[in-house]
Amino acid sequence: MKKNKLWLGLCLLSLTASAQTPPASTPSTKYDALTLFNPLFNMQPGTEFRAGSGAPGPRYWQNRADYQIGVTLDEAQKTISGEVTITYKNNSPESLNYLWLQLDQNAFADTSRATKTTPITGGRFGNQGFAGGVSLKSVQIEQGKNKFAAVPYTVTDTRMQVRLSEPVKPGGDVIKVKIAYSFAIPEYGSDRMGQLTRKDGIIYEIAQWYPRMCVYDDVQGWNVLPYLGAGEFYLDYGDYEYAVTVPWDHIVTGSGELLNPNDVLTSEEVKRLAQASRSDKTVIIRGKNEVTNANTRPKQSGTLTWRFRCQNTRDVAWASSKAFVWDAARINLPSGKTALAQSVYPAESATDDSWNRSTEYVKGCIEFYSKYLYEYSYPVATNVAGVVGGMEYPGIVFCDHKDKKGSLWNVTDHEFGHNWFPMIVGSNERKFPWMDEGFNTFINTLSTANFNNGEYNNERGTMHDVAPALFYPSEPIMTIPDVQQPRALGILAYYKPGMGLKLLRESILGPERFDYAFRKYVDRWAFKHPMPQDFFRSMENAAGEDLGWFWRGWFYETWKLDQAVKEVRYVDGSASKGALISIENLDRLAMPVTVEVTEENGKKGRVNLPVEIWQRGATWTFRYDSTSPVKSVVLDPDEKLPDVNEKNNTWTGNAQ
Repeated sequence: MKKNKLWLGLCLLSLTASAQTPPASTPSTKYDALTLFNPLFNMQPGTEFRAGSGAPGPRYWQNRADYQIGVTLDEAQKTISGEVTITYKNNSPESLNYLWLQLDQNAFADTSRATKTTPITGGRFGNQGFAGGVSLKSVQIEQGKNKFAAVPYTVTDTRMQVRLSEPVKPGGDVIKVKIAYSFAIPEYGSDRMGQLTRKDGIIYEIAQWYPRMCVYDDVQGWNVLPYLGAGEFYLDYGDYEYAVTVPWDHIVTGSGELLNPNDVLTSEEVKRLAQASRSDKTVIIRGKNEVTNANTRPKQSGTLTWRFRCQNTRDVAWASSKAFVWDAARINLPSGKTALAQSVYPAESATDDSWNRSTEYVKGCIEFYSKYLYEYSYPVATNVAGVVGGMEYPGIVFCDHKDKKGSLWNVTDHEFGHNWFPMIVGSNERKFPWMDEGFNTFINTLSTANFNNGEYNNERGTMHDVAPALFYPSEPIMTIPDVQQPRALGILAYYKPGMGLKLLRESILGPERFDYAFRKYVDRWAFKHPMPQDFFRSMENAAGEDLGWFWRGWFYETWKLDQAVKEVRYVDGSASKGALISIENLDRLAMPVTVEVTEENGKKGRVNLPVEIWQRGATWTFRYDSTSPVKSVVLDPDEKLPDVNEKNNTWTGNAQ
């Protein structure tokens, strides 16, 4: 056939097809199938660093930072002072002419950007009226054969740039940075750290307490967003050894393993810890009635230095107080290894409806996540009661000393869930909080249902009930947290992405396919730096599903879901020959459909339809093998989808 005849034939075929096929959207709906199912979305090619399959590419790299830290807590001055030595390895393919470090304590100064961007009404992340911040006493580098020597640097709010005379070469070159510093401990450090006065002493929760390397990656180079409070952290992995010198009467707990128990504990406490490491029941290490007993300390004057080691981690934190009650128990891991669950808390919180059960909660949630996702990677898991309402660090979390019963379970479970996201799977919290908060919110629903036969599994409301809240924010999930309206952060970082994973598991992929793909993502990116695209691709490849329509509608847009029953007709006007049921998609998001049909003879049946029914338009008609007149048709009868208008989900009437 010649070209002109072929063209004419194709045009006629197209006109015939368009007369038979409804348009992608109609004036009565907001839905546009061509936009939702646009094949150009999610089509950035993979690279040698990040494969199209969602796995790290064959030449994936990330830099490494090892830390040696020694500090002293001056309780009279309420300051931390000491020195950190960072061994930084450049595994990138580029030379680094300068280094960027994070000085997060500068956010707690009343001159900081964090303070200046806090409304006059205050807020969770503000520290107005506090003259905090890091005081740098010296900054030195050791490079090649050159010994430690002073180096020029500049500080801009919470970032410090170290300018090098010789670059750090690509492919594994190493440089050491040594910094002597001090800072005043804020009373309330943006709900991340601080101090709480109890009758037996002050509880110090210490985090963001040393200069830390910014991440240099293959996506952006140096990641130097300032620390304003809402956005959390993005950190490289390495090994840590740190020493904390405190007054003799303090108990210290921190990320990782205590290296010198015989120096800082009594023989009885060492014995009790050994007993706890073999016990599934909580063992008291220092009881409520022992807190004020000087004999629970190996010396009665001066100071003690506590030494810890935490390996292959992105951060460390610690807590110190003479007011601590201390208990512990064994964590059983899938491989047969064990770890230690422990809790420290003031005597005021030592009740059976509160912190006396904390270690039971720590043990319960970590054993669940280790089985469901990936084995817990630290030797100890510590829950600290203090001024912080809930904050996570590797192997240690800070929770509210006032929490009781379900509230204490929920915050403990949530904060320890973070040991998988972002402590093991090291996403960029400063930009993408949903990759840790949202994932964690999702896995919390599973762990809560599992714990103690569902003791605290009192979830109320369906997806229909929560739909208005999910679609309340005017910003999409992919908005940077410091750009989101504060009132929207809880929805966009936590709840909406968490419910998105719930939708994927229960309504789109099914538990078996979802769980396999989710575990594969965790396994691929454990101790690495995934980006959103890596997660999307990994889930699609492992589950065998093109989910571009879901990622776009749920994460990149603010589109809503509104599905409705349009009409019911009978084949040849006879109910005994079958019913033709028409449904509509009225808003911009789409989902698979479950339809429940009830006939007048009492027969009830269900039809499950894939999301692909919406690929060519906003209306779909299917045949249901009825044997009597249809009494009702209900979309999403189990209310598993976040439909914003459930009133049009039900049809009761006379079929045509």
